[in-house]
Amino acid sequence: MKKIMLLAFCFLPASLLAQSNFILKAKIGKGDAPEKAYLVYKYAGKIIKDSVQVNRGAFEFKGNLKDPLVAQLILDHEGVGLNKLNRSADFTLLYLDKGNMLLTSPDSVKKATISGSKINDENLKYKAFIAAPEQAIVKLNWEYSIAPADKKQDQNFINDLQSRADKLITARKLLQRQFIKQNPDSYISLLALMEISGDPMDAQVTEPLYRGLTEAIRNTEAGQSYAKSLASKNATDIGAQAPAFTLNDVNDKPVSLSAFKGKYVLLDFWASWCVPCRNENPNVVKVYKQYKEKNFTVLGVSLDRPGKKNDWLAAIKADGLEWTQVSDLKFWNSEVAKLYGVTAIPQNYLIDPNGKIIGKNLRGEELNQKLAELLN
Repeated sequence: MKKIMLLAFCFLPASLLAQSNFILKAKIGKGDAPEKAYLVYKYAGKIIKDSVQVNRGAFEFKGNLKDPLVAQLILDHEGVGLNKLNRSADFTLLYLDKGNMLLTSPDSVKKATISGSKINDENLKYKAFIAAPEQAIVKLNWEYSIAPADKKQDQNFINDLQSRADKLITARKLLQRQFIKQNPDSYISLLALMEISGDPMDAQVTEPLYRGLTEAIRNTEAGQSYAKSLASKNATDIGAQAPAFTLNDVNDKPVSLSAFKGKYVLLDFWASWCVPCRNENPNVVKVYKQYKEKNFTVLGVSLDRPGKKNDWLAAIKADGLEWTQVSDLKFWNSEVAKLYGVTAIPQNYLIDPNGKIIGKNLRGEELNQKLAELLN
């Protein structure tokens, strides 16, 4: 049985939170014990799982938060317990925000209307705004899912679907940008901006949109985090000086990026657990062997997990990576990954002999062509 999807973190009872600054009241039907309601959301790095008994269809949740956040509200009509509910359970997703909000429905949470909540009103407005391409994308996915197995192997069919999907995604992004511009004081606009930013982020598009948001939205925790991402992007854009760093190599000896000055360097972010990275490694090996005698080298930065040094070393050996490898074995908390704004791998930066970034995310034949232009 497929359970309702809940994040697997430590649970912190809501009663241990600071003084409440949101109140969620609900009146759903006329149910009574053993009917029970659950509110589940992430706060301060932990999952809050609160529950209350339903009294004649009424229940109430209180809690504390800094910024708006998404939550699951689940109504257990039979009182069987949260862990025994499946995806057919009566639940909805909503945004929590400071202040009071009210949910009402004659029979179920799924059909409840929300009042007294600006952010949920804005979310409905946003969904309606991008509905056309969004619904078309859903239909496209459905078209693929019901296609016969042989058709799914037809490259013409796949190419047609991809072409149509690309156009719909572009149309959706244009509407998202329009919504952001028209609603600068909406937290939903910030979330939409984070969604369209992509990886790598196009700061020329996203930075003006971010600057157009109100100061209150930019000063939220998510807004400040996004600002840091923009700063990292600008610091690692083509034409910028590659940020300096020092990390230990496989023998725990410090290696600095500055030690490679005077050479073309491919700064390659990867990890032993990353399948796309491992698939790309043969291409990197090929260009390394072809150009290593022409003032070119590779510096690998691994995002392997803490305690997984042996996995890192085994992958280096298995893939034949002869160049210098460094890592702090901190996974996504890697200091260098944060410095370069890396949120997905594989990712690379081509740095010239003066330490300037001259290329990003060059893979396969594109990487080979770039090096051929520079070194042949």
